[in-house]
Amino acid sequence: GLRLALDKVKSTTRSLVVRSSATISPSPSTAVMAGPPQATRMAKLRAIFFYLLTGIVAIPLFVVMLAIAPVVLTLDPYRRAGEHNVNAFWAAASTNPLYKTEVIGLENLPGPKEPCVYVANHQSYLDIYTLLTKLPRPFKFVSKTSNFLIPIVGWSMWITGHVGLDRMDRKSQIRLINDCRKLLENGAQVLLFPEGTRTTTWTEGHPVMGEFKKGAFSIAKKAGVPIVPISLVGTGKLMPNGKEGLLFPGETKMVIHPRIETTGRDANDLLKESRAAIASALPAGSH
Repeated sequence: GLRLALDKVKSTTRSLVVRSSATISPSPSTAVMAGPPQATRMAKLRAIFFYLLTGIVAIPLFVVMLAIAPVVLTLDPYRRAGEHNVNAFWAAASTNPLYKTEVIGLENLPGPKEPCVYVANHQSYLDIYTLLTKLPRPFKFVSKTSNFLIPIVGWSMWITGHVGLDRMDRKSQIRLINDCRKLLENGAQVLLFPEGTRTTTWTEGHPVMGEFKKGAFSIAKKAGVPIVPISLVGTGKLMPNGKEGLLFPGETKMVIHPRIETTGRDANDLLKESRAAIASALPAGSH
């Protein structure tokens, strides 16, 4: 009789512990909301398809870029619109089958031959693909110098005239400023990510925009060209930074804000105004 009573007490205690744990443990959806989405087999397969597609499309298009390079470099050495258009087609072919992007504010874009500095938040490897696909202007972006060594893709970036940067080399940073100023002085448009790198911080299921560095705004001010802020929404959920082997389903949004004139303005003020514009289109709590 005593053994039966003890067994019943143990069984009741285990039941209470299980029920108590279930009560205080966060639900799966709540746990996931704090950070990026969790890996799934479908997300891995979508990523494999994306990389295969972008690689297959890049090879014949690189041949086209090589074929038109002599003409483009002779007639349009700074903007290189012909090479950019091939890049844009490559990005669209790589991403359109996998996700859609809503574009807001195209009326705020400067003319295709009007120099300006675009500044955007940076949350995903897909950001450049999205911008190339949906921003209908030939622009130059800044990338790590090591990326220019990647076969086909890196070589295409070099032919298009994108700007290399070694963050650990002070001389490289000075060259970046001079290269961007030269491009702007000759009618080209430049895209910079003021955060300097892709965000790694998440809150409530959204990537958090990092602090901005002043470089992009100093370049625009010294060149006397306007700044056009751009908000990228949702790319970080599709392919979170640090999880480039995953591609989740979903949609993204690109918001082009009204230009900000730089004449007579302080670089710090330009930074604050641009950051506020970009933040205005991001989810609450993610900036």
